[in-house]
Amino acid sequence: MMNSHRAIESNIRTSPLNAEVVQYAKEVVDFSSHYGSENSMSYTMWNLAGVPNVFPSSGDFTQTAVFRTYGTWWDQCPSASLPFKRTPPNFQSQDYVELTFEQQVYPTAVHVLETYHPGAVIRILACSANPYSPSPPAEVRWEILWSERPTKVNASQARQFKPCIKQINFPTNLIRLEVNSSLLDYYTELDAVVLHGMKDKPVLSLKTSLIDMNDLEDDDYEENDDCGMDNLNKKLSSTALREGPNNGYFDKLPYELIQLILNHLTLPDLCRLAQTCKLLNQHCYDPLQYIHLNLQPYWAKLNDTSLEFLQARCTLVQWLNLSWTGNRGFISVAGFSRFLKVCGSELVRLELSCSHFLNETCLEIISEMCPHLQELNLSSCDKLPPQAFNHIAKLCGLKRLVLYRTKVEIEDYDVIASMIGAKCKKLRTLDLWRCKNITENGIAELASGCPLLEELDLGWCPTLQSSTGCFAKLARHLPNLQKLFLTANRSVCDTDIEELACNCTRLRQLDILGTRMVSPMSLRKLLESCKDLSLLDVSFCSQIDNRAVLEFNGSFPNVFIKKSFTQ
Repeated sequence: MMNSHRAIESNIRTSPLNAEVVQYAKEVVDFSSHYGSENSMSYTMWNLAGVPNVFPSSGDFTQTAVFRTYGTWWDQCPSASLPFKRTPPNFQSQDYVELTFEQQVYPTAVHVLETYHPGAVIRILACSANPYSPSPPAEVRWEILWSERPTKVNASQARQFKPCIKQINFPTNLIRLEVNSSLLDYYTELDAVVLHGMKDKPVLSLKTSLIDMNDLEDDDYEENDDCGMDNLNKKLSSTALREGPNNGYFDKLPYELIQLILNHLTLPDLCRLAQTCKLLNQHCYDPLQYIHLNLQPYWAKLNDTSLEFLQARCTLVQWLNLSWTGNRGFISVAGFSRFLKVCGSELVRLELSCSHFLNETCLEIISEMCPHLQELNLSSCDKLPPQAFNHIAKLCGLKRLVLYRTKVEIEDYDVIASMIGAKCKKLRTLDLWRCKNITENGIAELASGCPLLEELDLGWCPTLQSSTGCFAKLARHLPNLQKLFLTANRSVCDTDIEELACNCTRLRQLDILGTRMVSPMSLRKLLESCKDLSLLDVSFCSQIDNRAVLEFNGSFPNVFIKKSFTQ
């Protein structure tokens, strides 16, 4: 299992009449992000295991599961990456969590207990594999039980989310929730997941059908017939084309114009089009169509065979997204290595978030085959051993590196901060969220060595104390700051806020959640000085009450001031 923080004996209720089983999640086995730390239960995904901790209460509670981001604030930061082209419009998942249950059942309902800012869940899937089986399955299938585009839920109160799911033809005890938090006003909090199901395969009725009407939509990226990766693999390998009298009027169009038109197609559509005639087949196989290749939407079916079929046409790929792919044996180290040896020479950006097949050999191959790599995302690749990260040092052109939730070993963050200050003079963004032992010494090195910093996250860094002058020094040395998170630092005070108001007038986002020493007066000075400020989080700031927030909202209507509550 991917973690053992909280394996809960499931609460199972069985009705003898219809053999219905009702059970809470037994274990959380995989997830993409969480607000909490790896050594705590507060705000972590592991809180989804077992019976509810909070529900039906509403509010901000540490005993719930919380993802790392909300809204569009992270997309507006200097560190935000550009979106990939050819992403299917229906793929809007940003995070996920996978849960196991004690018994395999044919699902009849999935209930999600949401306790704060509901509405993030947009997809629920079931897997045919039993994680507790001693032998690996011959085939692993994922089936969508329910999906919907992100919708705005105006209320922040708790609710029991009960989507109408479709019936599937295999039993499951592995459920996956996918979320999109872009429309949320604050962090969503989930308390528990309940799986209802039958031990025996139910008879089809008018109320439940194996065919979901959503599957019939033309733009659905998981269509039953043609868009799945099984069929995509067949199309990728298909060389037999129907012989026709000619290529229609396409012969008369300039090559570049056809290429431009094809740029608007999704990957499955491109594979379909390749089977229509020889001319379009030639265009669809042109490596210029695969400069940006986003395979994340097809994580449920992408495998070694898929990569092998894509290999010949991806020799010029520059941006490659394999996030969430390859798990449970779908992609092997050998298959990934073969693909990069052919297609890695031009890579500039490589996204590998939650790709649990990665090992040290994979990082070695990346360092050898991708000499032009500038961006590497390894977030939540928690199976990589610490020594594997030594290979990253060979990537001399890196401009962006994401190591969130990895096992990279850092004994002294001050040493790292000192090295960054000495070697990375042009550094613009730095995320030190939950760094355990960075002190005012490391902050001083960063402040003096990286004057171009625009984004700095020091949230939940418990060893930083305002009394040392570290925050004031940051403000004086970093005039270009646009985002500063000092989340949960109890020592942030009025002096720090006033220094920011004087020196960091470009500030757009500030999080001082949890401080007890900031007054409304200093915040008003900040709001008056920082004309571009758009986000201010003062949750659990004891001196900033609801009345002060209302006054600020009236005086500064363009600033979103966040203040969460506990019922």
